[in-house]
Amino acid sequence: MTLRDVKTILDADLVFGQDLLNHTVNTACGSDMMSDVLAFVKDQAVLITGLVNQQVIRTAEMMDMVCVVFVRGKQPDQAIVDLARDRNIAVMTTTHRMFTACGLLYQGGLKGGTHIQ
Repeated sequence: MTLRDVKTILDADLVFGQDLLNHTVNTACGSDMMSDVLAFVKDQAVLITGLVNQQVIRTAEMMDMVCVVFVRGKQPDQAIVDLARDRNIAVMTTTHRMFTACGLLYQGGLKGGTHIQ
């Protein structure tokens, strides 16, 4: 699946990352707790979250993610967009709730990656 597919499936607005839309992604995670993302997420490419602050972009960068999708219609401020641009991380927004967004992407073929044992 490409980021363009993610955008289409979620009927998302692209805030930044037009040049990244052809990037292939295989996994995603959904969380509002960045500590959980840091502790439990491995090899994820897309972060789906309702938390809107710069820490989300910093977390995505640390985990080598290529895209952040803000759910529930939340809009990142310019500082978040600028940080994402500096880190070359695509940013999208969707009106879907997190559960629905994750389900739609899973149904479309995106997987969650490793399981916690």
